[in-house]
Parts: sequence; C-alpha cells; structure tokens
Amino acid sequence: MKKAKTKQARTSAASADEVLPEYDFSRSRPNKYASRFQAGSAVVVLDPDIAAVFPSAAEVNEALRALAGVIRRSRSRRVPASRGGKVS
Repeated sequence: MKKAKTKQARTSAASADEVLPEYDFSRSRPNKYASRFQAGSAVVVLDPDIAAVFPSAAEVNEALRALAGVIRRSRSRRVPASRGGKVS
C-alpha cells in the first residue's frame, strides 16, 4: 500500500520573499568579501585558460582598459554607416 503524501501543497499565494521553514540560517555568517564589491561593479567569471594569464583583478582591468582604448580609437576613425537604406 502506498503512503499518503504528508507534505501540504504550496499555495501560489505564498510570497516569493517568504523564507520556508525547512531552511536553517542559524549557522550563517556575513559575507566577508561583500565589501570588495562596490555598487555598480560587475562580477565576471573567466575561463580557466584566461584566468591563468591574469593573476589579479587589477591586471584584468588594465588589459580591458587598453583594449577599450583601441576600440574607441578605431570607432572614431570609421565613417558612420548610412541608416536610410540605399543611397541614390
């Protein structure tokens, strides 16, 4: 004979912010790395082969700033494309 389900079905009216009773946060700690991330910063995960080239975040930022400068200079040299379709 099958056992009857003992868990009650969750109602769709339950708030998404509501903490369920089965979650235990009694042993949780504040994130010690949270202060490193400022508002407006983005966390990006690098592939292992790329991460091996850049041992620190400062070096990644330096390389990306140099690349951004090259991209900006190349864009300013280009003639803007016509947006009106065919030119007669």
